[in-house]
Order: sequence, then C-alpha cells, then structure tokens
Amino acid sequence: MMDLLKDLRKHLMTGVSYMIPFIVAGGVLLAVAVTISGKAAVPDSGILKAISDIGIAGLTLFVPILGAFIAFSMADRPGIAPGMIAAYLANGAGGGFLGGMVGGIVAGIVVFYLKKIKVPPVLRSVMPIFVIPLAGTLISGLIIVLVLGQPIAALMGSLTTWLAGMQGTSKVVLGIILGLMIAFDMGGPVNKVAYAFGAGLVATNPEIMAAVAVPICTPPIGLGIATLLRPKKYTVEEREAGKAAIIMGAVGITEGAIPFAAADPLKVIPANMIGGAVGGVVAMLMGTADHAPWGGLIVLPVVDNIPGYLLAVAAGVATTAIIVNILKKDKKEDDVVVTGTDVNIDFD
Repeated sequence: MMDLLKDLRKHLMTGVSYMIPFIVAGGVLLAVAVTISGKAAVPDSGILKAISDIGIAGLTLFVPILGAFIAFSMADRPGIAPGMIAAYLANGAGGGFLGGMVGGIVAGIVVFYLKKIKVPPVLRSVMPIFVIPLAGTLISGLIIVLVLGQPIAALMGSLTTWLAGMQGTSKVVLGIILGLMIAFDMGGPVNKVAYAFGAGLVATNPEIMAAVAVPICTPPIGLGIATLLRPKKYTVEEREAGKAAIIMGAVGITEGAIPFAAADPLKVIPANMIGGAVGGVVAMLMGTADHAPWGGLIVLPVVDNIPGYLLAVAAGVATTAIIVNILKKDKKEDDVVVTGTDVNIDFD
C-alpha cells in the first residue's frame, strides 16, 4: 500500500493529463457560447445552445475521466472502468472533482489488490477484461455510495443553513467566507452552495452576488497568469491549460482552474482560496453590485461600480498568482508523466 501511495502525485498527474482536453474543449466552447450570447447566462435556444450543450458535456465528463486514469495509473487498464464509475458516482453524490479524485484512488487500490489474487491459468485471460473490472466496479462503487455519499449530502445541507444565517454579518467576514467557498472546489458542492446563496439574492442584494462573482473568476485567471509569469514551474500541458483558463475565468467558468488543483491540490487550492477571499472582501468594501447570477468579466455591463469590481478581480488574481508561484517549485525532467506505454501488459 505504501509503495502504491508514495507515487500518488504521479497517479494524479496521469489523471490530469487525460482530463485537461475535456476541460479545455468543454470550457472554451461554453465560454464562446456565453460570450456571443451576451446575456451572462447559458444560451437557451439556437446554435449557441447547441454549442453550450457540447461544452457542458465536456465539463460533465472530465470528472469520470480524471478518476478513470488515476485508477489506470495505479492498476493499469483493469482500473479504467472502476475508476470512471467510482468518480462518476462520487461526483453525483456531490463530491465534485475532489470526490472524483477520491473515487479514482479508491478504485485504483481495489483493483491493484484484486490483480494480486492467484487464479488458475485457464482464468488468467478473462481476469483483466471481465472479472477484475466487474468486481472492482462493484466494490469501489459500494464504498463511494455507502461511505462517501451520505456524509457529503449532510455536510452540504449544513453549509446551506449556516450560510443563510450569515446575511447580517459584516461585509468583510461575508466576503471572506464567500470567497473561500467559491474558490475551494471550483464548481464543486461547496462552490455551488455559495453560488446558490448569491444567485438567490441577486434581485434584492446584488452586492452579495458581486462578492460571489469575483472569486468565480480569480482562480482560473490567477493560475493562467501564474503560468505566464513563471512558466518553469508548470508542465507543458499546464501552460497550455493556463491560456484556456484565462478565457474561461473571464467568462465565469471556475472549472478552468481544476487541472492545476487536481495536479497539486495542497499548494493550488490554498492559493485559490486566499485569492478568492481577497477578491470577495474588496468587492464588498468597494460597494460593487452584480445584477446577473453569473461571474467573471462578462457581467461588467450589469455591474455597479465597474472600477471597484475590476480592482477586486485584479487583487484576487494577483494574490492567487503570487502565492501559487511562491509555493510551487520548478519542474524537473522526472516530473514528466509518460502515459500510454506497455498497453498490452494486462493480456500477457
């Protein structure tokens, strides 16, 4: 077990390398549709709706893909199906991309040990394509559904109730809380609780929506700027993802930051959260207001005090970029993940 988990960073990077094209394709297509529509919302008709549906499909699939290839890195091809299904279940239970990572790791561990079971020679050919994926999917799926699902649902309900009681608190405290929650899991369950809170008050208290809208865009834009400032700290894939992240962040798609967070969560997520908190506080103190239930720079036409809003975004972006570049080290040659090799090993 220790030998398996000591390479956890390599397993995460493998999952991220396969996940990035889904986030980039899906996120940019959704960003294009939202930008052209000019409504700071997902289009609901015509060709733009078709484009946005394609983009949403990419952003829906990336969590199962992440889990599938984390498990693949840990247990080779028999881990793909269990990893994908476990990540899908974790995401559906409200775990977001973090739940998907857990699902992939659980499936990888389960399949790794299933492969060690000694079987008669006549069964060896069916083990990697039938028995192990079937048993691995069942075991890892049950672990996710029975162990992970219910606690997440209970936690999200408690967070919603707690946040609803925070309306009367100070602007600074509320800005910090909303910024931290939005930037924590970047489209995941905690993010959605804070977003729903702000969107529900957009008609009566648009200042709160502004404190949500700013940290929606600071993680992807901040990380994209970080790759431009210190490219040696990032892989080639991350540098390319950074360009797409800036586009997605500008249009209010926080998921553009997920490839970075999945590859190095202990350094990236704190940087995102601090930057989001700074952006949320500045937005509240500057008296900005967002009259659309959306985030990023695309909402500028419906924002009160646009200079203050841009200052809040700049403060959050700069904070995220500076902190993450301080925490991360330069990449070395042995950090490069090679995938797709030895593809027939399971059928030898």
